[in-house]
Amino acid sequence: MSTKEIKWTIFVITVIGNFIAMLDGTTVNLALYPMSQDLHVNMSMIQWVVIAYMLVLTVFLPFFGKLGDIFPKNKLYATGFLIFALGSFLNTTASTFGLLITYRCIEALGASIMLSNAQAIIATIFKNERRGKALGINGGIIAIGGMSGPALGGILINYFGWHAIFVPCIPIALAGAYYSWKMLPSHAPHDRVFKFDYMGFIYFSVALFALLLAISEGHTWGWTSLKIIILGVLTLIFGALFYIRDHRISYPLINFDIFKIKTFTFGTLAVMTSYMAMFTNSVLLPFFLQEILKYNPFVTGLLILPYSVTLSVTAPICGNLAGKFGSRYLTLAGPVVFSIALLMFTLYGKDAAMWQIVLASGIMGIGNGLFQSPSNTAIMTSVDKSELGIASGILALSRNMGNILGVAVTITLFECFKNIFLDKGLVYDNAFMDSYRLTMTFGILFGLVCLVFAYVAHKPRKKRC
Repeated sequence: MSTKEIKWTIFVITVIGNFIAMLDGTTVNLALYPMSQDLHVNMSMIQWVVIAYMLVLTVFLPFFGKLGDIFPKNKLYATGFLIFALGSFLNTTASTFGLLITYRCIEALGASIMLSNAQAIIATIFKNERRGKALGINGGIIAIGGMSGPALGGILINYFGWHAIFVPCIPIALAGAYYSWKMLPSHAPHDRVFKFDYMGFIYFSVALFALLLAISEGHTWGWTSLKIIILGVLTLIFGALFYIRDHRISYPLINFDIFKIKTFTFGTLAVMTSYMAMFTNSVLLPFFLQEILKYNPFVTGLLILPYSVTLSVTAPICGNLAGKFGSRYLTLAGPVVFSIALLMFTLYGKDAAMWQIVLASGIMGIGNGLFQSPSNTAIMTSVDKSELGIASGILALSRNMGNILGVAVTITLFECFKNIFLDKGLVYDNAFMDSYRLTMTFGILFGLVCLVFAYVAHKPRKKRC
């Protein structure tokens, strides 16, 4: 096998993890409504099916990223795939809400192992134009996972129930484990001593968990309640402890020096807010389609499908263009386009036609495709080769923080608005629609913030006279 073939084989194995993570994510979003009905929990509770997964995945990224610098890649990736397969299998047996959350956390551990080093591997084995092309193809493969999820998930939910959505990931993960063991590098630098900031990891985990719990439960407990105040204090204290400790030790969990790079710092902030905007729609749209428009899960999946189709076409093209001509204009166009799509959703009512949903979903996918691949290319190119592992971990952190915050903020706002409108005497459908539109406007706000961050990240430096 030639060097080129080896590189692309390693690339394919690496992105399989991204593929099943997206496949799992889109099917789970589609299944939230039937899950809430079957397990007898409300929207505020069912969001933890997504948040618990993302929280565990995010918190462990620095730890598994560190392991990736020490242990053989083949053993680490194979382990990640196997844990993910185990979690997926257990999800198919979950009979209670508590068991489902527990099994989702196991699944998240496997995903965290795989995702913690994916961008670094791609950026390491490919250079310049090919790097942009590879990252673009990576975005396309992720989109195919997203494209497969709604359609496949809709069929499975419709005919077999929501438990069945976890089945397709099991054989894919097992195949990924086998080929990871066989094909990925099996050597590791023996002169590296494993040092991990366990105290920093604890500080980081407590601060992040307290912040997300406060955001997700604030509307239920009351924003001025003692519980929320305590969580706020814990977030500030442990966040400060984490920041101070990472500046004092020689092996920090997150190297804050990398944030001195403007493109990297504001680029990762743009990525985070883009995911917050995306999740405003991806969380609420399945509820709108099933609860208000009364579509079954299969039709719902088909209506969400255009987003992934347009994303899978746009992402590789834009990644290739970014490698050749730079990322600036593409990353600025992306937030504008997906914000327009969110605006379209705010104009829809209970009589929305299928073609309107398809059009807005397709435009949303184009906007995300314009933004994600070029943005990832710019971020990974902005750092030195020696910092690619750190950069990959932080980029994954920003992406998953966007996911978590997007879900938590979206559900919190929606539930708050809906309760206000119901208290005013509105019938349920009208209260739902008014809350849906208002929450979507916050998605537009996140999109505009993303645009500002992208502008700052890629603003050309003024030449000195």
